[in-house]
This record gives sequence, structure tokens and C-alpha cells, in this order.
Amino acid sequence: MKISDIIKNKIDRFAEGYVFTYNDFDIDVRNESALKIALYRLVKSGKIERLSKGRFYKSKPGIISNLKPNEYEIVKDLLIDGNKIIGYITGYSVFNSFQLTTQVPNVIQIAVNFDKKGIKRNIYTIKFVRQWNKITKVNIPLLQLLDCIRFIKTIPDTTIENSLNRITILLKELTEPEKKQLIDLAINYPPSTRALTGAIFEQLGYTEIADKLLKTLKSTTWYTFNIAQELLPNKLKWKIK
Repeated sequence: MKISDIIKNKIDRFAEGYVFTYNDFDIDVRNESALKIALYRLVKSGKIERLSKGRFYKSKPGIISNLKPNEYEIVKDLLIDGNKIIGYITGYSVFNSFQLTTQVPNVIQIAVNFDKKGIKRNIYTIKFVRQWNKITKVNIPLLQLLDCIRFIKTIPDTTIENSLNRITILLKELTEPEKKQLIDLAINYPPSTRALTGAIFEQLGYTEIADKLLKTLKSTTWYTFNIAQELLPNKLKWKIK
């Protein structure tokens, strides 16, 4: 069977929206040039689309135009190294999934444990933000929730008040072990995030675990969120404006 036929058969088995690279093909190194030529021709014919250098996908037909891969497929190589999780999706897509906003810009934010410059992939701008906690499969949802508190002032198409109300509901819905774990994770976040997280938990009646965060804050530092006193009655205790 010709190399081109082997490649076409392999692609036919891929799911629509699955992002693949040269490594997805069990091709002898001597045939790498043939592989690249075959993929180039498939892009030209419209059978597959190119996401970025060396990355391709089978598009899913939409009402107006072909649909792009989901965000995970677009950045999956930036989230896992071998069997190790090295990052997770945060920012705008998480704001949307937590019902904090309906907007999803063409910006994908990834939290990682190291500094990394942003990159472009097709129409997407991929930005990286620093995460100070070890990233695990179990704690990612809690880290994403803390990120919403950290970036509450940048959530698009909403107000601080609406975001705070929604985040308060999400925190309230956590199990008791999850609440305690989230507080432990919050300790490694910036002071402003610790302050707002602690204030919310205290309002929910969890004074004891909230005090763990209060003890980490400087008594002379204030944090500006422009939150009304009626919405957060204890804000002065937490030095929140």
C-alpha cells in the first residue's frame, strides 16, 4: 500500500476535531518527506485543515463554516508532558463554563508552574499565567475557581457584583473537604485573591478556615475591587475597597 493511502486510512479513523501531528503516524523515518507531502496535499484538497506548523485536524461541518477543534485539542500538547500534567486551561473559557460570562474570545489562557511567553496558533492567541501550586488532575477545578477570584476584575461582559454572587454560589456548592483544600491552595495565591476568598468564606459562615487566610495578610495593605458594602459587609475587616 502506498504511503499516501496509509495516511488517508489513518486520518479516516480520526474523530472530527482531533488535532494530530506527524507523530500520530507510524511511518518510517525514511518516509517522513512523503508523509509531509501527503498531508500538504490533503490540506490543499480540503480534506484536513492546518492548525499551526505540524498540527492538523479534520474539521467538522457547521451551519456557516467548518467548526474549529475545541480548546483542549488546540492546546493539549501544552497541558501534558508524557504522563505528567504541566498545565490547565483557565481564563475566558473557564469564566464561560462557570457561567460568569457568555463571551469566549479567541484567547486561550493556560496556567503553568513556570514563566512562558505567549504563542499564536491559527486564529488563537495562547497566553500563559503563573500557577504557584502543584497542578494535579484532582485540584484543577479548585485552581480554576481560584483563578476566577484572582481575575474577577477582568471577566468580560459582566459586573464585579454579578461575578461575586456567582462565585459565592460556586464556593458554597463545594464539599467540606473541597472547601478546606481550596483554602490551602489559596494561600499560595496573591494577597488580593486571599483577601477576597477569605471574605467570601467568612460570609458563608466558615470563619475558622477563613482565618487561615486572614493570618497571611498584612494589616496595612488594602485591596481594590470596588465592591459595595451591602454585597460584602465584612469587606473592611479584609481591607477590601
